[in-house]
Amino acid sequence: MAFANLIDGRAIAAQIQGELSQRIAALKARGVQPGLAFVRVGEDAASKVYVGRKEKTSGELGIHSETHVLPEATSETDLLELIAKLNADSRVHGILVQAPLPKQIRQEIIYASVRPEKDVDGFHPMNVGKLMLGDDTGFKPCTPAGVMELLVRSGVKTDGAEVVILGRGNIVGKPMAAMLCQKGRAANATVTICHSATRDIKAHCRRADILIAAMGVAEFVKADMVKPGAVVMDVGVNRVADAASKSGSRLVGDVAFAEVQPIAGKITPNPGGVGPMTIAMLMQNTVRAAEVATK
Repeated sequence: MAFANLIDGRAIAAQIQGELSQRIAALKARGVQPGLAFVRVGEDAASKVYVGRKEKTSGELGIHSETHVLPEATSETDLLELIAKLNADSRVHGILVQAPLPKQIRQEIIYASVRPEKDVDGFHPMNVGKLMLGDDTGFKPCTPAGVMELLVRSGVKTDGAEVVILGRGNIVGKPMAAMLCQKGRAANATVTICHSATRDIKAHCRRADILIAAMGVAEFVKADMVKPGAVVMDVGVNRVADAASKSGSRLVGDVAFAEVQPIAGKITPNPGGVGPMTIAMLMQNTVRAAEVATK
């Protein structure tokens, strides 16, 4: 897509990975190879794809990765035992437990069991607390951190900006709001979080200088919801039926790109926008974890 207002997530992710390659080379010169462990429970098709992409990027960067696949019927106790082993393994600097988890496993218990210094997903309560406090020594969740990098590296001014976030989830919406309202560089925004109980979402959206769609509703954001010249960040990943596709379906974002793109000041495509950045930030967190662990 050759649109002048496009924020190219693939290009920016490649730039970050280039920077990480230098840091990884410096670690290897000291005899340290960053290590990342993936844990997947069950055979969820999307999870297999996501972990596969992360494994591929790890290999390209020279990060050691190992994937532990457990059966769907795995108990919470057995999963906790595996995480305890990974916590104790000095070769593993980062641990990622891929969601979703089976219903017999409490997600919050699992996330809290990963040592905070290995929690490269940024979901441990300690890292969540550090994020809220503006303490940069914690790890930030990868998707909202990726959105922040896209804004910064695309020259988007957040200071004093009206930001509207669609979605209040723990993975994107809430941490995104916490990052943008902090007092500091690339933040200082006035943030509104909209959700399923928000009255007149359209009015909130049309006020936004920066609109971040992370609610998981296919092509929810239409042209009449966007202020001309606004920056639109599409975080959604939704599968919709498509008879013309070989698989019978296709992936779309939360933004109706074709109609919103002409009026947006800047916009992320989907795919090729936020997705590559999520993986780039996971790699960045892993490299930082290795640097801190081996100082």
